[in-house]
Amino acid sequence: MSESADHVSRSTPVATAVTIVFDTRVLAPHERADAVCDAMQTSSVPSHVAHEDPGGAVHGVFEMWEFGAESIFRAEMSGIRLRRTVRQVRGFEAPMLAIAVQQRGLGEYEQFGEQRLVPVNNLHVMDLNAPYDFRWSGRGTSTCLYVPLDRLDLPAQLVRSAAPLVRESPIYPLLVDHILAMTAAADALSADASSAYVGSAATELVRGLLLSAARPELDATIVPARALLPRIRAYALDHLGDPNLDAATIARAHGVSVRYLYKICAAADFTLATWILAQRLERVKADLSGPLAHHRSIGSIASRWGFRDHSHFTRRFRQAYGMTPSEWRSLSAPGS
Repeated sequence: MSESADHVSRSTPVATAVTIVFDTRVLAPHERADAVCDAMQTSSVPSHVAHEDPGGAVHGVFEMWEFGAESIFRAEMSGIRLRRTVRQVRGFEAPMLAIAVQQRGLGEYEQFGEQRLVPVNNLHVMDLNAPYDFRWSGRGTSTCLYVPLDRLDLPAQLVRSAAPLVRESPIYPLLVDHILAMTAAADALSADASSAYVGSAATELVRGLLLSAARPELDATIVPARALLPRIRAYALDHLGDPNLDAATIARAHGVSVRYLYKICAAADFTLATWILAQRLERVKADLSGPLAHHRSIGSIASRWGFRDHSHFTRRFRQAYGMTPSEWRSLSAPGS
């Protein structure tokens, strides 16, 4: 494919309307190659567009649907190459992240020095604010989900680190299915009053995909607080029985400082120590009223949930529930 086949349009990229936005079948054959190049610029971001066979049977059908702030762009084309350069990136900052599912043909994708093949029903994450090279030979189809970067709320470093690893995430097949399902029912979904919720669900899946695929050694401080806080809570719940569970232990497990951990909690109006104590007390309370409670001492149940000091535990239990642990067990005993 020669550089002379490249056609660069100066059109300003805009988010277009719904359903079919371009179809070469309504054009004369000699107009189609240039028209496809122009339409690609309008529907996506500035890039060099080169046809595999510009003098041959060039074909292109583009469809776009909006789901609130998110959108789906489906392109069916003859052999094509899309190449975005550093200069084009500097000239236009894209507000979206692209997640594309290959539906026909074998895609070849290169970005950040990594080359990947994209078979049918596989997806790849394309950072539109960095140079890339994407192509396929023969007729191909790609369906692209555009997610607003401000709604995704993930640092570029995390996205770029996770992108090559997304196939390892258990969320990967869920997102592929979600994008394909959105596309299959796009006409009805995009016209529905609740379409924005479908788009928001897609953004949440993309965020989950990237966070789960991110390298383990990635600095956790670049993960947004709203994404890190659920991890902190889940970790604490899994380790309630550990008497050594404290802020330092949790911070170390998540690769952050204690100061940063407290900053995250404060931003969410969340008091970590108080919450852990409440969770432990609730579990002791549940165990005391359980069917096996009479076979176990109150002290052993309290120890199971991380309480070392029996008098401290009893005092906290009374403060929380207005009675001692033994009084609660008697009150909740069968037949009482």
